[in-house]
Amino acid sequence: MRNILIHADHAPSMGARTESALAIARRFRSHLSFLISSPYQLFIASDPFGGMYLAREELAKAQLEDAELEKRLGTELEREDVPWDVAVADGDALSAMTLAATLADLAIVSLGQRDRYGSAAPTIAADLALTVSAPVLALPAGSASIDLDAPMMVAWNGSPQAAHALRAGMPLLGGSSRVTLLSVGDDAGRVSAEDALRYMSRHGVHAEWRREPVRPDTAEEALVRVAKEMAAGLIVMGAYGRPRLRETLFGGVTRYMLESSPVPLLLAH
Repeated sequence: MRNILIHADHAPSMGARTESALAIARRFRSHLSFLISSPYQLFIASDPFGGMYLAREELAKAQLEDAELEKRLGTELEREDVPWDVAVADGDALSAMTLAATLADLAIVSLGQRDRYGSAAPTIAADLALTVSAPVLALPAGSASIDLDAPMMVAWNGSPQAAHALRAGMPLLGGSSRVTLLSVGDDAGRVSAEDALRYMSRHGVHAEWRREPVRPDTAEEALVRVAKEMAAGLIVMGAYGRPRLRETLFGGVTRYMLESSPVPLLLAH
């Protein structure tokens, strides 16, 4: 993980993103690239008669805020012991991050702020995991930075997505104090849990396999429950093992975890 891309913005969760990136960079001698996206198209407005005009004052304010963020990040990072750069890209966050992640080994974003019911607002995490080959580290809003030494969980269902996430997460799993491969219900995927355990062992990660029944919990509820029980610092999981439209309409593990995960997620599709 030598090239790490971080979504930079003005949100309160930016601090956890920065600290997580620094922790990973120190362990893997990584270069950090912070990307500020400036969707200037948001400042193109229309009038009731179909005309278009540029909201110049709002645009100027946004550009000033982006410049201040770039300067503040530079000041903070100058005190750190890792190489870094800060860039400003024109366009929405997803488009800018997708292009920049082409040659990244890891992309770091945050999940949305939680509402009064505890559900997180939608973010670019899921879309980014679907559009880039690099794994996406999604940090819950309000959480601390990632603990690379904490126990970690691999959500396993035998799917190609789960296998891809496992491969992508091996560098982070290697420093964990304890790794648990969690299967919920029957291991009906094309890749067995035994094969996953064997793969990890050959990389020096000796995980335990834990199988949970589907009931009384749903699969997603079991993931959250076990993560809390083991004080997991990270959940590695495949994103959207079934068509995303179906998950959006009927719910699914990925959608639930994006809304309710209490710990950081490493997502890969």
